[in-house]
Amino acid sequence: MLYTYPQLYPGILVQRYKRFFADIQLDTGEIITAHCPNTGPMTGVCQIGAPVMVSFHDNPKRKLAYTWETISIDGVWIGINTALPNKLVKIALERQLLPELGVYQTIRSEVPYGQNNRSRIDFLLEGGERSIYLEVKNTTWSIGDIAVFPDTETTRGQKHLRELIDVMPQAGAVMLYLINRGDKTKFAPGDTTDPLYGKLLRTAIAKGLQVLPCRFEVSTQGVEYLGLAELAF
Repeated sequence: MLYTYPQLYPGILVQRYKRFFADIQLDTGEIITAHCPNTGPMTGVCQIGAPVMVSFHDNPKRKLAYTWETISIDGVWIGINTALPNKLVKIALERQLLPELGVYQTIRSEVPYGQNNRSRIDFLLEGGERSIYLEVKNTTWSIGDIAVFPDTETTRGQKHLRELIDVMPQAGAVMLYLINRGDKTKFAPGDTTDPLYGKLLRTAIAKGLQVLPCRFEVSTQGVEYLGLAELAF
């Protein structure tokens, strides 16, 4: 298994509010307020009454002891903790599970780049024929069997694509879409939610951007890498 969760506790989603809060009824009957580590709209993956799993953190400095980790929609577990995708990708990079990236020797995280170094790339891979700038996007929304990103307009995502376009003359650029559910076999940009993002993605691909839609299967125990999804655009 690529990643093993800490002990998780089952429950049912009662409500999500103010973006960062979720009321959950545990199987014990207790209703707790958990931290929701996902600031997006969570389109299609925030269903009241759906089974969820939460982790418990015995840290007196935390305002909320529980963290909402996953939700089950139509029998499929989906990861909603947006703090986890970069950890999963780093493990995959360290284990050399993505041969599409070619040879690299070092992995650096959160490296300043872009105009006046005001942005940070998720990963910079070095030691191969050329440096590779790799950005990660968590993907949970789907239409049919197609995983789709983004599920809302994302000016930040648009900015990342523009910055990757800028680095490509000197280095490799990769957009890795982490499909945080194992039931989707295809990927496409969310042209209906953010047409500009879809246009920029196609422009970036034409200029040499490498797109890796990586499928991850989520369970109540952990996360496993399944390989690449098919591009459906």
